[in-house]
Amino acid sequence: MNPLRHVFSAAAVAALAAPALVPAHAQGVIKIGEINSYKAQPAFLEPYKKGMELAVDEINAAGGVNGKKIELISRDDNANPGDAVRVAEELVSREKVDLLAGTFLSNTGLAVTDFAKQKKFFFLAGEPLTDKITWQGGNQYTFRLRPGTYMQAAMLVPEAVKLKKKRWAVVYPNYEYGQSAVAAFKNLLKAAQPDVEFVAEQATPLGKVDAGSVVQALADAKPDAIFNVLFGADLSKFVREGNTRGLFKDREVVSVLTGEPEYMDALKDEAPNGWIVTGYPWYGIATPEHKKFEQAYQAKFKDYPRLGSVVGYSMIKSAAAGIAKAKSTDTDKLVAAFKGLQVDTPFGKITYRPEDHQSTMGAFVGRTKNEGGKGVMVNYVYLDGADAKYQPPTEELKKSRAND
Repeated sequence: MNPLRHVFSAAAVAALAAPALVPAHAQGVIKIGEINSYKAQPAFLEPYKKGMELAVDEINAAGGVNGKKIELISRDDNANPGDAVRVAEELVSREKVDLLAGTFLSNTGLAVTDFAKQKKFFFLAGEPLTDKITWQGGNQYTFRLRPGTYMQAAMLVPEAVKLKKKRWAVVYPNYEYGQSAVAAFKNLLKAAQPDVEFVAEQATPLGKVDAGSVVQALADAKPDAIFNVLFGADLSKFVREGNTRGLFKDREVVSVLTGEPEYMDALKDEAPNGWIVTGYPWYGIATPEHKKFEQAYQAKFKDYPRLGSVVGYSMIKSAAAGIAKAKSTDTDKLVAAFKGLQVDTPFGKITYRPEDHQSTMGAFVGRTKNEGGKGVMVNYVYLDGADAKYQPPTEELKKSRAND
């Protein structure tokens, strides 16, 4: 991985060289320091950035928050935990941001979560899905927007049980997110269907899947069904090889994230039929709050939203709502304000749970369909993250956060 390089405009360099940095609050702006893997994960993060921009525009056009405009300062973490911590430090110490937000990969998200704990600084994790963000490694300074791996597995397992398949194989990217998702799915499926067997496991390097050998190894194990956690370019290669070698013929597949347009669009005419997935069927959501968001997004960017768009938008709206409730950007006041905070999003109202700092944003679960050479979701339903059956038992939750 190349070392992190900072590129500053002449104005920014001059500002850093000034004898004293004027605090953000004195400038009449609220600075949100945002960290993400833009170069490494553009499919999700380019729409995400647009979602953030739309939210900032709406907030500032309405007068800002507590009379101050929102200013977004973004940095690329090079998909590297060490770089994520370095840019977090730069945003806090040099840019004097009022809070941190963002991250995509679970390992970089965990790195910034730990930074927030060590520095006692507020961090709103938008996207990283590992359960350690809010549970085993949770801390009082970190909150998360998207439903994590346990929640999404809990939404998929009832559908997996209905398949009545005994022999399962799993395939996943071998880093924090993939490991977390597979662990949650295995535990929940075994609890619901005790006779289940996991007959093959393929853990692939992130972004470097050897799809041919992975598909062959899965086929050799002769599973009845497959649980897939691959995404992005790895998913495209896996689907292509699986289609070519007949891996998916007469075999059920349950898959996290595959129904998101970021990944379905890339598959084009190779999009699979009949997979059970979590995703975002933007084209079929008729709620007033989603229609309003979709129309505003289309008007600004002349493009349809992806799930990243919803995450970026909802993350900035959450930050603004928390600051407004706290009437301050003081970390302790923000932490108190976020506990039980309610926010209006394109998916409806969500709440940040006081007990674990996890939002109740849900997910859509449905089947994939190749419709005219394009992958879509059909027979989908929105599952609300506020439903207790998508959360771990309270006692288990308390135990996991015992060190907080």
